[in-house]
Amino acid sequence: MNGVVTHHGGGSRRGTGRRRYRLAQRRKAVGLSQEHLAEILGVDRSTVVRWERAETDPQPWHRPHLATALRVSVEELADLLADAAQPPPSPDERLDHALRRPGHVDLITVGHLREQVRQLDERYDRTPSALLLAEASQVHGQVGVLRQHAAGPVRRDLAATLAESATLLGQLVWDATQRHDHAASAAYFDQAIDAAKEAGDPVAQANALLRKSYLALYGVKRPTAAIVLTAQAASVSDSHVLTGLAHLHRAEAHAMLGQARDCSEALGSAEEQFATMDTQDPASALYCPSHQARLAGSCWLSLDRPADAIASLRTAHQLIAERRKSTAVVLGNLALACIRHRDLDMAIYYLHQAIDVIEQTRAGGGLNLAFTAARQLRPWRDRSAVQDAKDRLHCLMTP
Repeated sequence: MNGVVTHHGGGSRRGTGRRRYRLAQRRKAVGLSQEHLAEILGVDRSTVVRWERAETDPQPWHRPHLATALRVSVEELADLLADAAQPPPSPDERLDHALRRPGHVDLITVGHLREQVRQLDERYDRTPSALLLAEASQVHGQVGVLRQHAAGPVRRDLAATLAESATLLGQLVWDATQRHDHAASAAYFDQAIDAAKEAGDPVAQANALLRKSYLALYGVKRPTAAIVLTAQAASVSDSHVLTGLAHLHRAEAHAMLGQARDCSEALGSAEEQFATMDTQDPASALYCPSHQARLAGSCWLSLDRPADAIASLRTAHQLIAERRKSTAVVLGNLALACIRHRDLDMAIYYLHQAIDVIEQTRAGGGLNLAFTAARQLRPWRDRSAVQDAKDRLHCLMTP
């Protein structure tokens, strides 16, 4: 074969040991794996690997589709394909250079920043929010500085990254303040909404609107405002997952208002959306199998149907395999439902389990529910298990 590599996805090319690093980084910047890009283009993953290794070139009929998938022009794609080089500077070196000369930030650096935001977001559900705040704030600030000096596709991608980092910061601030600082969180969510609009990213916009509805539901206790926000999220979303989540939280708002029929209708709409989702959904990473049962349980609790709440929440608990912040919410609601069902032993059991999770994750929502359950257990404060739970909660609040 004389060192020549051929493949049905591209033309022949002699291996040189060089790589198309910018092509690979561009793929990562738009959130595509090699497998996903190959599926979009109808080629094998090995074809994409050979393109990025500069072993083959995309055939002419692949290039327009490849450019569209990477969100670049055909001319910009040609530059990416022509740029086969030795390993580039590390992502951190590129970022340092960009921060010194903000007008020269490139798509590779944007991809690195976006990956940092995604890694922080992945850690959110298992890590105390206060421990993530400094790092998330730093990344958010870097994105904001670079966005001020960028233009064209780079500015658009920085706006999309800013939408993600602002949404994450809104969550972190609210959680770290035990869901007390509504104004700061709302400001971050509004920033995320504006940045998502600039980037033309309906998924990020819908997600930020949905997060803002949580402030209305669980913070300022304005379910009517939450209904408006969830409706906006559903209207802009092009994701079955996000639309389903919007319907779930709309259901919870109706439940808080005592509107049982509207609540049931919204729960049904959410179930329909989740039934039609697939792995290509742009918000599939936000979906958890426990969502439907978890929010249904919360709805039944608000509608004073504790037996139904217990059944749904136990299903949700079984579907959450790990100890996460959402686990503390489920367990806190289970404790409340059992109190209303007059099953005090199970209420105390679930309250202690909730505290176990809160001790690890410092989940703001779970902590609020745990304190609510402890207050409702005051008539039985002489029980040692109730006093133990109360003591554990006070320890959580000790600096």
